[in-house]
Amino acid sequence: MPTTGAPTLESVAARAGVSRATAGRVLSGSDRVGPAARDAVLQAAADLSYVTNQAARSLVTRRSGSVALVVVEPVERFFSDSYFPLVLSGAQAVLAAREVQLVLVVLSTSRERERFERYARGGHVDGAILVSVHGADPLPQHLLDAGIPVVMSGRPYDEDSTVPYVSADNVGGARAATRYLLDSGCREVVSVTGPMDMRVGQDRLRGFQQELKSARRRYGRQLAVAGDFSVAGGRAATETLLQRHPGLDGIFAANDLMAAGALQALAAAGVAVPGAVRVIGFDDAPLAAAATPPLTTVRQPVVEMGRELAHMLLQVVDGGEPPAPVVVATEIVRRATA
Repeated sequence: MPTTGAPTLESVAARAGVSRATAGRVLSGSDRVGPAARDAVLQAAADLSYVTNQAARSLVTRRSGSVALVVVEPVERFFSDSYFPLVLSGAQAVLAAREVQLVLVVLSTSRERERFERYARGGHVDGAILVSVHGADPLPQHLLDAGIPVVMSGRPYDEDSTVPYVSADNVGGARAATRYLLDSGCREVVSVTGPMDMRVGQDRLRGFQQELKSARRRYGRQLAVAGDFSVAGGRAATETLLQRHPGLDGIFAANDLMAAGALQALAAAGVAVPGAVRVIGFDDAPLAAAATPPLTTVRQPVVEMGRELAHMLLQVVDGGEPPAPVVVATEIVRRATA
């Protein structure tokens, strides 16, 4: 007599030739099952079009099967900066392989922040990847206090923070960019920095300063103007630097969007690149190769960093020890602007 109704865990177990408990462990993602039994259960589930009842699983495991990727920026910034979707792409690849749902959250207002914190405390996510956190933001600690595992993209602003993080070698990359300009013959090098309420902005400025000092060049605060990691911010900062330093011949911009803004300001001022001024950015965002002229930049492996963030978070969610911070290497990508 043919089976009617939706397939059950019992029918999957019977088809696979294993116990109900073994089938349940496989379908809940446990790795405490031999490969032969695991393959048999997964094949049986596929044959029967069995779908795990996530609500029932959550009652047993006390997990939602979801994690949040939280971007603490205005929505406009999320859509204009390729850094965020690249991190998302890397994290999603790892989470999908574990059958963990990724929930994207963009926090632009205090009301959105409060709503997300309630959502997270309500057990809807098992952990959170935080991206672009500014200053002494209480969000990481609020989540930790609620028992929600957290990892961060970028070095935390709080030096005493124990939150695991993944970061590029921002100091080393900025030093390499500045050295590249100096080695190219630039004599008056300036910088468009990132926001000073983020470690990434501080670290890239510090690398710029350290390399000037190493090359026995004088550094003064007037050589750097803060931007906000946007094209408009890069253009405005470059206009200020051109007023301060009419003879500048090298610009290190702390990200590619601001470097694109620098190119706009230089073009508007009738300054040839790289003939009169050399420009180098940071990120190797997709727009770098498409800029006019194509942008020399410092590459950070953003997709790989997203993958590492997901691995880190899953390690903590699975009950492992908090992983050590990961700092990834950078490299110069030579194009036409420097």
